[in-house]
Amino acid sequence: MALSPTISPDLIRPPAVAGMFYPSNPKELEATVEHFLSEATAKFDAAERAPKAIIAPHAGYVYSGLTAAAVYNRLRPAKDIIKRVVILGPCHRVAVNGLALPSTEVFQTPLGDVPLDMDAAAEIIGLPQVEIFNDTHVEDHSLEVHLPFLQKVLGDFKIVPMIVGQATPEQVAEVLDILWGGPETLILISSDLSHYLPYDQAKALDNQTCQAIERLDAPALGNEQACGRHSIKGLLLLAREKGLNVKTADIRNSGDTAGTKDKVVGYGSWYFDEGGQPKAKPQNDFGAATRDLLAAHGQTLLHVGAAAILTHLKGSGPMRLSLKEFAEPLRDHGACFVTLNKNDQLRGCIGSIQAWRPLLTDVAENACKAAFGDNRFPKLTLAEIEGGGITMSISVLSPQTKMEFTSEADFLSQLHPGVDGIVLQEGQTKRGVFLPVVWEQLPDPKKFLSHLKRKASLPEDYWSDSLQAWRYVTEGVSSKDLPEDQPLWELD
Repeated sequence: MALSPTISPDLIRPPAVAGMFYPSNPKELEATVEHFLSEATAKFDAAERAPKAIIAPHAGYVYSGLTAAAVYNRLRPAKDIIKRVVILGPCHRVAVNGLALPSTEVFQTPLGDVPLDMDAAAEIIGLPQVEIFNDTHVEDHSLEVHLPFLQKVLGDFKIVPMIVGQATPEQVAEVLDILWGGPETLILISSDLSHYLPYDQAKALDNQTCQAIERLDAPALGNEQACGRHSIKGLLLLAREKGLNVKTADIRNSGDTAGTKDKVVGYGSWYFDEGGQPKAKPQNDFGAATRDLLAAHGQTLLHVGAAAILTHLKGSGPMRLSLKEFAEPLRDHGACFVTLNKNDQLRGCIGSIQAWRPLLTDVAENACKAAFGDNRFPKLTLAEIEGGGITMSISVLSPQTKMEFTSEADFLSQLHPGVDGIVLQEGQTKRGVFLPVVWEQLPDPKKFLSHLKRKASLPEDYWSDSLQAWRYVTEGVSSKDLPEDQPLWELD
């Protein structure tokens, strides 16, 4: 797949993680990929039709190679049919809004050069969520690590490589639909699963993710379940609309391969076949309106939260917000949690469960409380901000939806682990609230409910026909996803 040596170096994207995520020596790399393909648990049947889309992990081969190989084996029947691979991977380096194409025309690996499909890229560049932004591609590994596998299982092919930052599932689905094509086009979503949880917690959460993907249930994927969740959700929306069937090729984590079991990263691979019937949209997408709000105004909320903290630190007193200067959805009542991290470690978190004031005001107040009122931490200082490493994330709560159930078993059957936040109430005085993030520590629905009862000052075995419950979901935005020209902290 070598190209003309006359191509300008500016149009070539060289390998960034060869020698780290996979071998840099061509012969060693080829042998490594062949080893994983031969050892993978899911073998292909020559009589089967190759999938239309796949999901595969992007970690170092020693960790996720077997999981990736299990789904790449499924492509062998289409070795000479697939000519274009649309690859979407999450952003790890330079933040981007929407989907970013590179300015290069070739991706290099130790096994040779892979050209971009410039005609296909031209079909989507006019969309508002798509831009050319090479900086986010230069050092990111989420696309690169897939190329050696593709080079071994396919013949000649071109790629449409995109790094996905903050994008709604609908925005991703629109791009994929335009590029869908026929059997000559493969859709590849790059994603790992849970990150740095203990082994048993990770397995439980990754199993929930697996079930959501197998159901084509995009709303059931929480923010902590997959780094490539924006792309996965977009594919699931389109797969449901087009009637694709999905099967799991392999699922495991780093504790099963080359890592310890105290903090693991999860990996899964899935393949999607055409030929089914379109499916109705799932009925539990309570967060759709909230996602739309954050897609349009998430950056504004982050900057308001940061400005409120800086105003306090500079001794100017509480920040005065002129609500009429902001978009109407931000002036509506809303509830949020604001989380501050320092070098990826929790530095403060405060939030509201009920929407009782304008969302802008709630963000500003909770940002200051997270910085200066979380009793678990000392007050945030200006020196810490100036030193770098302080990031902010905002989780906006959807409206609460009352649940209807006839028994505890019925209640448990309605829960969506990893997704639902729950308010449980008995009478006027017994009330407990769990955020969706609690599922990370309590992935079993029965244990989740038992601990929620305790928080509501009820016995763990308590049940009554007068119990009431409401569900909600959270949708988030993070300063890590802000463009470089819009830093969180305006220190001048």
